[in-house]
Amino acid sequence: MDLTEYPTARPGPAPDTGEAFAQVMADVTGQENVSADSNFFADLGANSLVLAQFCARVRKRADLPSVSIKDIYRNPTIASLVSALAETEEAPAEEPAPEPAEPAQRASRLEYLGCGILQTVIFLLYSYLVAQVLGIGAGWIVTGTGLLDYYLRAVGFGALALAVLCTLPIAVKWLLVGRWKPAEIRVWSLGYVRFWVVRTLVQRNLLVPLFVGSPLYSWYLRALGAKIGKGVTIFSRHVPVCTDLLTVGEGAVVCKDTYFATYRAQDGTIRTGPVAIGAHAYVGEMAVLDIETRIGDHAQLGHASSLHAGQTVPAGQSWHGVPAVPADVRYRRVEPRACGSFRRAFFAVRQVLTLLFLAAPLVLGLLSFVLLTLPNLSPALGLGSAVIDFASPKFYGKALVLSFILYFGLRLTGLLIVTLLPRLLNVALKPGEVYRLYTLRYTAHRAIRALTNLRFFKTLLGDSSAIVHYLRVLGCKVSKEEQTGSNFGLEEKYENPYLFEAGAGTMVADGLSVVNAEYTSTSFRLSRVRVGAHNFLGNHVVYPAGARTGDNCLLATKVLVPLDGPVRENVGLLGSPSFEIPRSVERDSQFDHPKTPEEFRRRLAAKTWHNAGGMLLYTLSHWLFFYGLLLLTWASDVCYDAIGAPLFALDTLVFLLYGIGYFAALERITVAIRPLRPLSCSIYDRRFWRQERFWKAAATNAHLQALNGTPMKSLLWRLLGVKVGKRLFDDGAGIIEKTLVRIGDDVTLNAGSVIQCHSQEDGGFKMDRISIGSGCTVGVGALVHYGVTMGDGSTLAPDSFLMKGTEVPEGAHWGGNPAHEIRAGRRRPAGKS
Repeated sequence: MDLTEYPTARPGPAPDTGEAFAQVMADVTGQENVSADSNFFADLGANSLVLAQFCARVRKRADLPSVSIKDIYRNPTIASLVSALAETEEAPAEEPAPEPAEPAQRASRLEYLGCGILQTVIFLLYSYLVAQVLGIGAGWIVTGTGLLDYYLRAVGFGALALAVLCTLPIAVKWLLVGRWKPAEIRVWSLGYVRFWVVRTLVQRNLLVPLFVGSPLYSWYLRALGAKIGKGVTIFSRHVPVCTDLLTVGEGAVVCKDTYFATYRAQDGTIRTGPVAIGAHAYVGEMAVLDIETRIGDHAQLGHASSLHAGQTVPAGQSWHGVPAVPADVRYRRVEPRACGSFRRAFFAVRQVLTLLFLAAPLVLGLLSFVLLTLPNLSPALGLGSAVIDFASPKFYGKALVLSFILYFGLRLTGLLIVTLLPRLLNVALKPGEVYRLYTLRYTAHRAIRALTNLRFFKTLLGDSSAIVHYLRVLGCKVSKEEQTGSNFGLEEKYENPYLFEAGAGTMVADGLSVVNAEYTSTSFRLSRVRVGAHNFLGNHVVYPAGARTGDNCLLATKVLVPLDGPVRENVGLLGSPSFEIPRSVERDSQFDHPKTPEEFRRRLAAKTWHNAGGMLLYTLSHWLFFYGLLLLTWASDVCYDAIGAPLFALDTLVFLLYGIGYFAALERITVAIRPLRPLSCSIYDRRFWRQERFWKAAATNAHLQALNGTPMKSLLWRLLGVKVGKRLFDDGAGIIEKTLVRIGDDVTLNAGSVIQCHSQEDGGFKMDRISIGSGCTVGVGALVHYGVTMGDGSTLAPDSFLMKGTEVPEGAHWGGNPAHEIRAGRRRPAGKS
């Protein structure tokens, strides 16, 4: 029986449409009367949340045409809105609406549990095999005689380990799958387990960070079956999985944080499909390439842009936006330089030799020291006899002191390294110069980028007055003239911090990515980047060199920052492609902000002290976690002689469970003390300061990624407070405020998707709940904002931004930035009769 129902076409604007719109607008704004010429922002004081409520109410009325947020911002009066809808009534849709899919056959409870058990068994077997190999290697290294013999044995075993790490994912892929083909794989089936094993080994290879931006990346993908041309350069750490379906032409460039996985999850099914990138093509930073997409030769796809299934960028053209549209913008802005095969090969060989003769001996030497030497140092360290007495209280006290010295000594050493070594390396680089790839200067640039983007200190000091001073020490030219107490969030990243500048009074939320290094497949150039004064940058903004924005701009979440046109000032920008919106509205200025300079200084001082307490708690929690690791390591050392090499496998499981349990407990305790509730307040309100403490407690989430694509991820979300239904498939989503999120049955969350229950805009903060109905799909890299309700069976396309307060009807397909309705429909939710 067909369970899909589609409503009849909605009527276009009727003669009384304006009157109906005015009545709805009056209801949501609290006005008695709304005239046809009243400006929604200047006259009515509406903000984006109010406008989202207006759109939702209009959508529920069958006698009115659908209205999107973009329609309203471009036509901010009733008269202009009705006129624009009349003109576009017969216009083609911005994106071809996908054909409605038949509801997928759901996995049974037995299949779901069986898949989880099988995945756990595979993990344990893999850990055991790795443990045996490491045990044999460590034992062989320590039987050497003399320092030189130790070193040579470490190099020899390191070469073997490197060969295994490179070839194991390749061998397993060819053994379990052969060649990938376009197909559909039902989640939680045996076919999915094969997919999961290959995906995990390919993407979580410990050598992937080395491969990024190196010829080794191309060789790795070719060995996995991808068709990679000569001179390809890939900077993204998101490794494609179904590599036989990937084609990258000669001389192409793929920038960092780009998703081109050659598969997607939707409605309980893994769909694999081709992705083709033409010769000398350019793919910008934080882009998303869905399956069945193609970029032609010499074509360009902009930053923060995406191609949805079926889209093709013709040869030589430049496109940008979500989904991408033609654009007269040049994103490849650097001249190529001569860079032959010999230079590339030499760079790759140099990387391998560095691994073999430097990294491997250090890592294996440290491992051998921890396993075989550390227990014998107990008397020298004042921890008792060679046989540690774990029943003695004195042991734990002395171990606590030792952990304090080690932890804070390592942190201080790390601080000195990240502030001093990059400065020395930066002497070799000059802005504006075009350098060849794979040279010593390129190596220096890679080292600067890696060292200055370490997360600990940014997480510790972010969302406080201290972050400005840390960034200045790091090399950024950020103004300290107008301290707000929240100038920068917990996460910012730069290609080169010494070339970044931010004006006075500018505030930046989490996820800023500064693109001050531009690439071709043979060259790179560093450029200065300046964010103007009194700007506000929302979450996940890619800010490139040459951006056409000046002072007093608001750049909304996931906005496409323009590289063309006049310099924008005193405006807001929203969407991808971006369009202008009001910089601020009266409704958003009604928070309890400080009214006088004296009150501002007093509340800023109070915020600073509160933030200092949060930083202290964050540091202490991580020190205590390190203390626990040290105790577990000592216990492992004591048991090593009795258990031997299999202890490595047990350690892997114990350390993983310890990390998950510790940080989950830390976050839950934080929420138990101060429960999260819907909130609207100034950033100088104590309730916001408590929220900043919560973000620090919730910032350590690396352990979550190990559970992607398994039923255990659902269990962990429940442990952290998310209200999760049955059979959630989470391929790598991020959920910030867990206790404010409700997820229904058979929901699919793709890699890189974010569910964010809050928003900070200038000095105001808002937080609300999010509800995702049963059978919903959230696409790769998509972001669901606070106050959103997704109806049962609805879908959000890849890289889309579902704005605050939006209500998505049942069975509808939404996409874009900001997201709008692409296909309406009602489909009976999965699991309901």
